[in-house]
Parts: sequence; C-alpha cells; structure tokens
Amino acid sequence: MAAKVTLRDIAREVGLSPTAVSLVLNDRPCKISAENRRRIKEVARRKRYIPNQIARSLVTQHSQTVGLVVPNIESRFFSSLARRLELGCRERGHALFITNSDDSSENDSGLVRQLVNRGADGLFVVASGESGTDERLAATLSQLPVPYVLVDRLIDGLSCDKVAFNNEAGGYLACRHLLDAGHRRIACLANLASNTGRERVAGYERALAEKGVEPDPALVLDSTYYIPAAYEAARALLDTDATAVLATSDNIALGLLKRLYERGLRVPRDYSVVSYDNSAVDVLFEPALTSIEQNVDELSAAALELLFRRIEEGARGELGEPEERILMPRLVLKASVRTLS
Repeated sequence: MAAKVTLRDIAREVGLSPTAVSLVLNDRPCKISAENRRRIKEVARRKRYIPNQIARSLVTQHSQTVGLVVPNIESRFFSSLARRLELGCRERGHALFITNSDDSSENDSGLVRQLVNRGADGLFVVASGESGTDERLAATLSQLPVPYVLVDRLIDGLSCDKVAFNNEAGGYLACRHLLDAGHRRIACLANLASNTGRERVAGYERALAEKGVEPDPALVLDSTYYIPAAYEAARALLDTDATAVLATSDNIALGLLKRLYERGLRVPRDYSVVSYDNSAVDVLFEPALTSIEQNVDELSAAALELLFRRIEEGARGELGEPEERILMPRLVLKASVRTLS
C-alpha cells in the first residue's frame, strides 16, 4: 500500500512551508499568490492528497460532524427521521453520529456530553419519554458550548431552537374522525409518562368534549412506545365496552393489533382503530390503518435549516434568538374505521 501523502510532501514539491500549504488547502486567509495557490492545489490533486479531518478540525475549529440522540432507533418514525437527517447533513458536508438512548433520561444526558466531547459541531436531540427527563436533560443542554435543536419532543421552559408537530391537534384529529364515524366509546392507548402522550390525550379529550361525550378514565390505557408494553396494555381494553381505539404511535398500534388478532378479533369489524405516525403498520397488517401523519421530511428539513443556520452564525459570532416551530399533523384516511349506523 502506498504511503499516505502529507502536507510536508506537497510543501517539498512546491517549495513552500507546510503551514502555507495547510492554509491554502483549508481555504484560510493568507498572503499567498494565486499562482502558488494553483500549484499547491494541482500537486494535491495529482498526489491524491486526502485531508486529515482531525488535523483540519484543529485549524478550522470545526469537525464537520453533527450528533443525533434518539430514544428508540428501532421505531420506524425515528429511523426515518435519522435517515433524512443523515442525508441532509451529508449534503452539507457533515457526517451524522447517531446514538440511541433507550428512552432513558440518564442516557440522554450522557450521550449529549459524549457527542460534544467528541467535537460535534451541533446536536439534534429527541428527548426520552421517561419521567424526569426535563430536569436532567435541561441542565445538561443549558451548559452546552455548541448549538442544538430539540426535535419532536420539547422541554418546556428551555430557551433553545425547537421543532415538533402539534401533538394535541393530532390527538384531536384522530378522535374527531372516530366520533364522526358514530363511535362514542373510544379508548386511547398512550404513553402518559411523556409530554407527547399527554398532549395527544388532551386532544382526544377535547374532541370528546366538543361532542358532549364525558371522558371515561377507564378508557385511557397507559403504555410506553414499545410493542410488548402496548400488547400488555391492550389486555385491559378487552374488559371495556369500547368500539374504537386511538393508538398514539405505530408501535402501540402494533402491540394492540397483536393482542386483538390473538383473540380472533379483527379491525374494523370488532374495533375501529386510528394509529399515529403513519409509518409502519400498512406493511404488516391488513386492512391499512387510518393514521395521523407527522411528515418526517418536513420535520427534518426544519431541524436541519435551524441547526446549520446556528452553526454558521456561531462561526460569525452572531447567534440569533431561539426559534420554536410547531408543525401541523394530518389525518390519512385508509380502511380501519367502521362507520356505525
């Protein structure tokens, strides 16, 4: 294998110092003639010089890397988000380091510190749904020396850039659709330990109130965003008189459907179901589930625009005011809701 070409090799051939070569190849301001700049770049191209990113970061004070913390990379929603963020970072000349917190606030804080200590120029953070996340993670984020964007799950009272969908509106749209189909006994499977789950339940309850339906606490069933937990939570559904269910994530819907199908129950014959995320269940089950869509392209585009604007502002020493963007979800109609006569 040929030896790796170094700055010294290029400097020796063009008759200039390694410092001069480094400044030119890193596009740094310097008093070097246009002809010498041309010669340096030509020799670097001919010798197939590959920049040492670690050395370059010491010169530019940028690592060309960005970090992402997600709660559950196995979730189709979060894996889709990670993919689109990675593509967007790559288009901007940055590598994305993806980490998984396993929905643990302790892991959130540790991973954030680890990414910053490894030189990330900025961070995308999707907080865990664990109770107590706000205080632990907020304390860590408030001390960061690099820009970051909270994505999908927000922390109240933390002054920073934030991008998320309106969870209350999503819960409302889902429940309102079931109400318009004639259902009145509507169950809701939600992660009550998370802000997103509680907000979706709030939207569900607002839709019930508008129709004059008294919310029944026995129909609100607690589940984390994991399939086995939803499968267990759905056991209690079978003891109610519900005719319809709002499953507040696709993973929760998968756990629910597994429980129903094991009992010989079918959607929408026995239960009408509206899911949330519109990301996975159509591939695995029939009929296709009516769902609340959170457009991942829209979410990732907003997060990328905000973070890279902050990185550029930081390089100029001109940080703008934090911005919060709340996006609107939409109802995607399919075949999982039966209209009651």
